Amino acid sequence: MSELDTDIMYLKGVGPKRADLLKKELGVSTLGELIRLYPFRYMDRSSIQPIASVSQSLAYIQVLGKVVSRTLYGPSSSLLDTSGERIHWGAAKRLSVIVEDDSGRMEMVFFKAVKWNYERLVPGQSFIFFGKPSEFNGRWNIVHPEVDVPQEGSMAQGVLTGVYPSTEKLKNAGITGKVMCRLQSAALARCLPEISESLPDYVLGELGLCSLSYALKNIHFPADSYALEKATRRLKFEELFLLQLSLLKQKYIRSRADKGIAMPKVGPDFNACYNALPYRLTGAQQRVIKEIRADLMSGHQMNRLLQGDVGSGKTMVAVLSCLLAIGNGYQTCIMAPTEVLAQQHYSNIQKYLAPTGVKCALLTGSTGAKARREIFEGLAGGQIGLIVGTHALLEDKVIFKNLGLAVIDEQHRFGVDQRAKLWSKNTLPPHVLVMTATPIPRTLAMTVYGDLDVSVIDEMPPGRKPVRTTLHTPNRMPAVYKFMREEIAKGRQVFVVYPMIYENEKLDIQNLELGYDEIVKAFPFPPYKCAIVHGQQTSEVKNFNMEAFAAGRANILVSTTVIEVGVDVPNASVMVIMSAERFGLSQLHQLRGRVGRGAASSHCILIRDYKCSKEAIQRLELMCSTENGFEIAEEDMKMRGPGDLEGTQQSGLPISLNIASLAKDGQILSEARAYAQKVLDEDPTLDSPKNARLLHELRKEKYQIKDYSRIS
Repeated sequence: MSELDTDIMYLKGVGPKRADLLKKELGVSTLGELIRLYPFRYMDRSSIQPIASVSQSLAYIQVLGKVVSRTLYGPSSSLLDTSGERIHWGAAKRLSVIVEDDSGRMEMVFFKAVKWNYERLVPGQSFIFFGKPSEFNGRWNIVHPEVDVPQEGSMAQGVLTGVYPSTEKLKNAGITGKVMCRLQSAALARCLPEISESLPDYVLGELGLCSLSYALKNIHFPADSYALEKATRRLKFEELFLLQLSLLKQKYIRSRADKGIAMPKVGPDFNACYNALPYRLTGAQQRVIKEIRADLMSGHQMNRLLQGDVGSGKTMVAVLSCLLAIGNGYQTCIMAPTEVLAQQHYSNIQKYLAPTGVKCALLTGSTGAKARREIFEGLAGGQIGLIVGTHALLEDKVIFKNLGLAVIDEQHRFGVDQRAKLWSKNTLPPHVLVMTATPIPRTLAMTVYGDLDVSVIDEMPPGRKPVRTTLHTPNRMPAVYKFMREEIAKGRQVFVVYPMIYENEKLDIQNLELGYDEIVKAFPFPPYKCAIVHGQQTSEVKNFNMEAFAAGRANILVSTTVIEVGVDVPNASVMVIMSAERFGLSQLHQLRGRVGRGAASSHCILIRDYKCSKEAIQRLELMCSTENGFEIAEEDMKMRGPGDLEGTQQSGLPISLNIASLAKDGQILSEARAYAQKVLDEDPTLDSPKNARLLHELRKEKYQIKDYSRIS
């Protein structure tokens, strides 16, 4: 067996119990996986600071001090008697060690491993202490410092020391940062001799990349900062390059292998709808329709992601795309994540289709038995040209005569397996148009949707007024209520949104209901009418309250983020978001998009808590300064990381990245994608002998990426 595949329990210092913990907490099972667990930051251990120079500004310090005294404390900080032959260790709760150098004294404090530290830290002996300084009762101390004997030297004590991911359970089991360094040192000693290069020699030469064994040694134990920089660049590039190579190769193979439905005609229905539009399409909408039309004519199956900010006109593009398919004799469907959104789409689409002869239907969980039967017959017989619906469209009973185009709105709300069911609805795979109003940063789109073609509507329709966004603290609520009354007096409506705070639905609903009670007190019936919507309500109650607001029967809708996607109320002019710092930027942008849909001036009022971090305030101020969803999404990813972005929680990244960051390594990602494209342009199937290493790497399980486009 290869050392890389050796179970981690057989590494010196691990054993069965620690191995089990490392598997559960860090997902590390083998020596190969351990050496691919990289430090997330580094501490400079090269300098010794005088105790007198310790200050709050230093994140970590390293001092060389002689032990002056050691004191044991029992319960309630009582002194423990150490004068006898036997010390009552069971009562020892804390160890205080005073150390000194030529410049002063400080305290080292231990709450764990008290007996062990007491016995080794003997007065008169000198040690190196490393840790985070803090001040207590006028004296500097370090709680649980790392302790070394000055003469000690090993691979794990370099100038730059790596800090590895950890958890409380690992620390409690004694797997400290120092222990992790020792384990990495032992694992590398065993694994480095059999590390084989993963990139071809020509790639290393052309790009000036260091070897894999050099990179692995120096990412864990850098010789110096230059060696660390070389190792980091090599490992990041390799990770992103192989990911992009896999995605682009998959796209290349599919573009040649996947026979799609050829749709050469435009048809009279498209022209009738287009010519009857009361406004001119934006240049961006026209460009996207041309891109979709080219895909439909190509004879290959379309897999296109359509990104567009809230209100940019994606639905109109979807309808015209459906009419192109219908003009070629095929049926189409538009799938939405909620009943409310499906009903809104259906209502708007019927207006668009009025000048055409296309029959449209709506299928949701609430559709009655008789209407269902009629819809099933109309789909099977081909009379229904366009059907709008929710997950109900995926039911086995839904059989199309000839489905040619499937449009999925807010696709991240659908599970991968659910979307896959669409593929069984036709002999040849239908064309797929995936739409999202959640702006996806370029680097994320390149990765999550790296094998899809991407269209962007980056232009808003004329006449859409900007939403004025302001930031306030709770003491401004009386003024906010006054403003809400003024807007309602003009015939406008108001959203009030509360966050999920407790990660506990019951507590969150209580929080929302308390807020609702406050709003009802401030806006009593009559003359005001308030509605409330949240996730624990039945679909019937939720839809009733949302429809009451949409129809203008309620002035204020108090809600959680269930209204984030798709509630279209042109009369709503004010969006109040409570505890705004608890939302991500992209989510705030989505919520803000619920207003500004009518002719009136609209406002988004962000209420932040008094206690708010500097970073949170910066995020909220960015919301006030721009309405550009893509700019906001880029910032959101930089601040929160790609995994938290709305739109990626369910689908996730195609592979887990060990060292590269989509938020920070956009430049390397762009270079890696361009280079991957260059390699595939010369050798699309990687059959050339010089690319044998690449083909070998892509056959590894990590790069057997599920074909996202085929299931969108």
